[in-house]
Amino acid sequence: MTRLTAGVGGMDDIDRDWPATPASALQLLVEGNKRFVAGERLHPHQDADHRTALAPAQRPFAVLFGCSDSRLAAEIIFDQGLGDLFVVRTAGHVIGPEVLGSIEYAIAALDTPLIAVLGHDSCGAIAAALEAVRHGTQPDGFIRDVVERVMLSVLAVRQQALDDTDAAVEEHIRYTVDLLLRRSKVIADRLADGRLGMVGLSYGLSEGTVRRIAGHGV
Repeated sequence: MTRLTAGVGGMDDIDRDWPATPASALQLLVEGNKRFVAGERLHPHQDADHRTALAPAQRPFAVLFGCSDSRLAAEIIFDQGLGDLFVVRTAGHVIGPEVLGSIEYAIAALDTPLIAVLGHDSCGAIAAALEAVRHGTQPDGFIRDVVERVMLSVLAVRQQALDDTDAAVEEHIRYTVDLLLRRSKVIADRLADGRLGMVGLSYGLSEGTVRRIAGHGV
């Protein structure tokens, strides 16, 4: 890792570890999650001095693209603080132009070395898609659009998913990781030259742990 120092006039410089590679960025996420699970969180980068030092610019070490579920607060479950994660969240971590643009901004403008896609068990979007498969019904309004985007993953493992919803959760995480790679030239190019890694993680709501499901470049 390299050292990044952010200085503010009249204050001591704030010195923090900044991961220079996708692997070291992933290591920071994994270590933070272990602290969270063990109840030993450090609550890093949450003090007033760090907040002030970050005001002129940001340099997050990872993009966290996850489900909007209220139980998936990224900075909490990975024990990170201000300026550490560039967080993009949608129900069922479904992808649209705004999502792609936000992630590409973090990669191209902020030089972030890692994208982590975060899914979880007991996902409402997955449950709604499975309900649609079982009964042939769709929800109303724009919720239907979310369910339709998740449906492709559910149908790919239909028989398994009807017996075990985790099969659908894991497939949707893999699908999202691969779709980001297919849809974004910025992501594909950065992966090809080794400046970026992607990982798909599944979060267990009861245990608080994350499991690796998929990955590229890490």
